[in-house]
Amino acid sequence: MPTLTLASCQYAIEAFHHWQDYEHHLCQLVSQAVKQKAQLLLLPEYSALTLTRLQPDHSCQDLHRSIANLQADLPRWLALCEALARQHQIWFCPGSAPVLESDGHYRNRSWLFGPQGLLGHQDKLIMTRFEREQWKIHGGEGLKAFDTPLGKLGILICYDNEFPNLGRQLVEQGVELILAPSCTDTEAGFNRVRIGAQARALENQIAVLQSPTVGSAPWSPALGINTGRAGLYTPPDYGLPADGIVAQSPQFSAEQSQWLICQLDLESLRRVREQGQVATRRDWPEQFEPQRVRPR
Repeated sequence: MPTLTLASCQYAIEAFHHWQDYEHHLCQLVSQAVKQKAQLLLLPEYSALTLTRLQPDHSCQDLHRSIANLQADLPRWLALCEALARQHQIWFCPGSAPVLESDGHYRNRSWLFGPQGLLGHQDKLIMTRFEREQWKIHGGEGLKAFDTPLGKLGILICYDNEFPNLGRQLVEQGVELILAPSCTDTEAGFNRVRIGAQARALENQIAVLQSPTVGSAPWSPALGINTGRAGLYTPPDYGLPADGIVAQSPQFSAEQSQWLICQLDLESLRRVREQGQVATRRDWPEQFEPQRVRPR
């Protein structure tokens, strides 16, 4: 597989009062990345919450009512995302949305579409304090690897990137690129996810692509303030950036969405795993070996 062209969106939460306006916005946004030859496009965690602004003020400003009413818009949102992937012959992860399941619980779900349609979905496994304590979102189960002609992909949603064993489970399924849609309100929150993403790249000798929300949405109790930078991260090793940052958006905030277009050569990662300065992926199991006790 030649070098991949990836597009990670630093996604500004905007207010759209009519579906047609949102639809035009998403179509134009995707077209911008496609015109730059992007093969895989990533939007951030909770990107679908932009649709809550379609609701009346008393609904969109109510934390629980807004996601309950959002459920009616999710089918046409997913249909639009699938249509865009088919139309442009791309792989498209449009971020995530809270989905009400048959057990009565909401789960934070992300989808992956390809040129032939839906490949599947990945739920967030570990909830942040806000999601768990205030929003009452529940964690999902299991991690999935998506086979594509671009390589084997996995998805870790925001906070999940901060837990080493989740990334390792994906790597043991053959994943070489992790998609990390994120949504954080503070610079500290962004950096926690970013540091986690870089750590997963380092220890597993893979790549992680992060897409964040940015800007303000005073009408949304969930997305009021957003801070982040899009980035592509790899292990710092031979033939790769010394700081592990292949590309990163130049600023934390923006009033308009913007794409980070970047190149990834999976062969360079494979060479590092075989011939790198270190072998963190190979040596991972050694950390669990019982430590020898020296005799006194």
